[in-house]
Amino acid sequence: MKSTGIVRKMDELGRIVLPMEIRNTFDIKTKDALEIFVENDCIILRKYQPACVFCGETNDNVIFGDKRVCKACIKKLNDAK
Repeated sequence: MKSTGIVRKMDELGRIVLPMEIRNTFDIKTKDALEIFVENDCIILRKYQPACVFCGETNDNVIFGDKRVCKACIKKLNDAK
């Protein structure tokens, strides 16, 4: 993990502000969704990218029901018939 040297305090409502430099680096815009992960004693934020429910691919997805499925997995499912 790489340190940025930036320290922010949490407010009374549990909020912190991500510095503009970090938002610009990761192309995070107002209203963008962020995923929250916990690993050991670390909290990890990642820009949310909807992914295929089978393989995790974030490109070339289509909606099936209320799930995202990539075209490669659709082909595999069709070939399995």
